[in-house]
Amino acid sequence: MAITAALVKELRERTGSGMMECKKALVASNGDIEAAIEAMRKSGLAKADKKSGRIAAEGIIVIESSADDKHVVMIEINSETDFVAKADDFLAFTNSVGKKVLEAKPSDIDALNALVLDDSGETIEVTRQALVSKIGENIQIRRFKLLSNEDGVVGTYRHGDQIGTLVSVTAGDMALARDIAMHVAASRPQAISAADLPAELLEKERDIVATQAKDSGKPEAIIEKMVEGRMKKFVNEISLMGQSFVKDPDVTIEQLVKKSNATVNEFAFFEVGEGIEKKEDNFAEEVMAQVSGK
Repeated sequence: MAITAALVKELRERTGSGMMECKKALVASNGDIEAAIEAMRKSGLAKADKKSGRIAAEGIIVIESSADDKHVVMIEINSETDFVAKADDFLAFTNSVGKKVLEAKPSDIDALNALVLDDSGETIEVTRQALVSKIGENIQIRRFKLLSNEDGVVGTYRHGDQIGTLVSVTAGDMALARDIAMHVAASRPQAISAADLPAELLEKERDIVATQAKDSGKPEAIIEKMVEGRMKKFVNEISLMGQSFVKDPDVTIEQLVKKSNATVNEFAFFEVGEGIEKKEDNFAEEVMAQVSGK
């Protein structure tokens, strides 16, 4: 069967693949477009699996909110390079995933990946694998956080594409929730209040502070006051309620919240690539790898 330009065009539109790849698939299938699509999908899965072990520490934070701001999802979706993180195909995929996850509210990443993404009937995982094959980089949905507050609102803040925060506030308005979300992005508290901090963390810090105080050579009574003072400062620096508000350092977050008779129920902080050990690539080697199709 003759492989016409119209047939190649149709296959490109249905798969999003390049012209030469489509032509090769049609030649191999003797012009059977359905067989070509199936073969290309199988090839795409193989390519995606091959790239799955490569480090993906770039990407973006996606945040989607319901119309009433009572339900919000934040997702970290990674790519290997910042260049791909700005590509239209990647951004279209991440936006679609954000909307679907907010709608379906999956319980974990496996459930998220099993969601049918759009009218094509393909799951998020199959769509991701096809995108890996098309773009040529490892793409991963690393984590997500769903926050709901029927009695209040969930404020959000995104610093560029790299940092995102969510804050659930009851009895406060959206302006307050967004201010606190922005503060969380800037100050990165570890817990809402001192009571929420891990006992192990406090014990470790107290031991360090006590050792430093004893080395001062001051009387025991003074040392005890030094330890308590330094511990109070430490706790305030890493707990949300004790921190000074970034927009008004003379006011703590606790004072800001009390002024509105509000309550902070929960917050979340994501930063792209946080905790991922990035690979230092040799640029020349990277170019040669792309040229050779590895």
